[in-house]
Amino acid sequence: MTNNSASPFKILIADDDTDDVQITKDCFIENKMGVQIKEVYDGQILMEHLKADTKNLPHLILLDLNMPRKGGFEALEEIKSSETLRKIPVVIFSTSNAQKDIEKAYDLGASCFISKPNNLEEWCDKMNKIGKFWVECVRLPG
Repeated sequence: MTNNSASPFKILIADDDTDDVQITKDCFIENKMGVQIKEVYDGQILMEHLKADTKNLPHLILLDLNMPRKGGFEALEEIKSSETLRKIPVVIFSTSNAQKDIEKAYDLGASCFISKPNNLEEWCDKMNKIGKFWVECVRLPG
């Protein structure tokens, strides 16, 4: 499915910080992105969710690295090794700025790595840019 279809652009947020999830959702709404957002709060639930409904997969995953039960790196590796899931773009959205984390994310197949901002204005600006890029510019497989 491409992002030019009649159905809404679906984003799945995987982050154990409920405040970060809510801010992200609010910023997409504020920026009038018109996306459909679902959230999960750890990597294990992320993988269960993706495998349970392969006919209704997200167009984009925003993935935090530090989550309980299954971390972001483990989930990313599992997504990218799956024939069914590997084409889903995965944006790492993390508090980490560590070069080793950035390199590992790209080595495992992340589409890009974005560090979480320190303030609400910058957060919403990043969500606007992410939304415009993935929703308006990118052609997705499908």
